[in-house]
Formats: sequence, structure tokens, C-alpha cells
Amino acid sequence: MAALHGFGMQRFGTKWLIDEKAQSPNGQLHSTFLEDLGDRKTYRFRISNVGLTTSINFRIQGHKLKLVEVEGSHTVQTTYSSIDIHLGQSFSVLLTADQAPQDYYIVISSRFTSRVLTSTAILHYSNSWKQVSGPLPGGPTIQVDWSLYQARSIRTNLTASGPRSNPQGSCHYGMIEVSRTIVLANSAPYINGKQRYAVNSVSFVHGHTPLKLAEYFNIPGLFTVGSMPSYPTWKPAYLQTAVMHADYRAFIEIVFQNWENSVQSWHIDGYAFFVVGMDGGQWSPSS
Repeated sequence: MAALHGFGMQRFGTKWLIDEKAQSPNGQLHSTFLEDLGDRKTYRFRISNVGLTTSINFRIQGHKLKLVEVEGSHTVQTTYSSIDIHLGQSFSVLLTADQAPQDYYIVISSRFTSRVLTSTAILHYSNSWKQVSGPLPGGPTIQVDWSLYQARSIRTNLTASGPRSNPQGSCHYGMIEVSRTIVLANSAPYINGKQRYAVNSVSFVHGHTPLKLAEYFNIPGLFTVGSMPSYPTWKPAYLQTAVMHADYRAFIEIVFQNWENSVQSWHIDGYAFFVVGMDGGQWSPSS
């Protein structure tokens, strides 16, 4: 297995980092990851995007990538020529060393940016006597539909990872009644002259006491359960220690709505989520 970690940018317009090594002055990084590729062996690469703002596209010259895992979950094994990896994502792909013995480019490039930044590394076959050559393999740059189509093609492999308490196929999520729908719309407003980020017009601020302690000791006035709207209000953004109410073991549909001109990365801690759909435009119950 080869682990390619550290993909990301220090600051847009400066340098890409691959495996925590900075670029050379000419804007490219050349590094040999594997010395024993050959004999049609299959290798696993795990690629993580640990950047702050930018999605990347990953590809290897002359080779196909078979996706087998995303974020710790086995996927239906699908072959791609290149893969988009968004903020915080980690993918595992299988690569078979079935090409002519020589060196090949490993390429990452930025996605959805006006200026495309590119960096390279070298994939080396153990019996190679030929240096890397030819142009860098091309990849998508600003094509949103391309990325959306690929994301839709990534599906959980329900037959992998051994037995479960609930046999596959006996629980159909489409037949479970949704008890509540929550729509979360992100925005980037200015509040009191400062750039803030908000969800449903609320920009969260921490209270003087951690929320769980305030709840445990019944400290009044710090927050109110239900103060976080479940739908976009489209009102001017404001600061608040907002808390959303949810019922225990409720089956909730959550919609993330992004009206900004950049990709947004969400993290919801402590819960397992199943992506059931994605598309452009305004969400509606019939979407």
C-alpha cells in the first residue's frame, strides 16, 4: 500500500504540497513513491485532501484507478481515469502495474479555480530504464457537471465488510417515513464590518460557558433550544449561540444548500449519514 498524504495548499497562488514536501522553484515536485512496481502487481493508494479551500483532481499517467474505499466505507468498485477529491476526503484506489516499464507522472491539479495549479510526482517501475516523458495527462478544471456525475457514481458496497446484525436488503431506507426535514443554507455575510460565515442566517458564537456544562448545571440565558432555524430565513445575518432541536432516534432528511460561488465543506460530528441525492438549483420536496 502506498499512502499519498498531505495534498493541499498553503495558500492559493503559492505552493502545492505533496507528502509534506514543497515544490521546486519551477512549480513542480518530483518524488518517487514506489521502487518495486512491476510484474503486474496491484497496489493500493490512499489519497487525502487535507487542504483548506480547494478541491483537487488526482490522476496517474497511463493508468486506470479502481476506487474501492471512501472515508472508511467500501464502495462498488468503479474504474476512473482521474478522481476529484474534495476537502477532507480520503479515497483508496487500486492500481495495477500493467504498463510498459518506465516512469510515469502522478498529477494533482486544482478544481473550480480561475488559476489552475498543478503539481507532479513520479511513479517508478522497478525495472524501468526510461525516464518520464510526454505531456502531463489532462484533467478537468472548472467543469462542475463532471464532478457531480462522478460523485453520483460512487456507491456503498453493501456486500462488503462481513456480516451485519441487519441482513442487507431487509431494510429499505426509501420505505422509512421521514419525520422531519432540515434545510441548511450556508452564506458568507459581513456582520459588524467583519467577514463571517452563517447557516440559515445565524453565525454561531460561543458563550462564556461550554454548552454541555451550561445544560448540566442549568445555567440560564446562555442558549435556547430551538433557536437555530430548520429552514433558510433569508433574513439579514446575525450572531447567536444557536442550538437546533432534534428528537432522539428521529429519521431526519437533511438538505445542504449552497448558494456561494465556491465549494463548501460540511462536517457533522458523531453521526452516520447516507447521501441519497445531489443536484444543482433550489431544493424542493419533489427534488
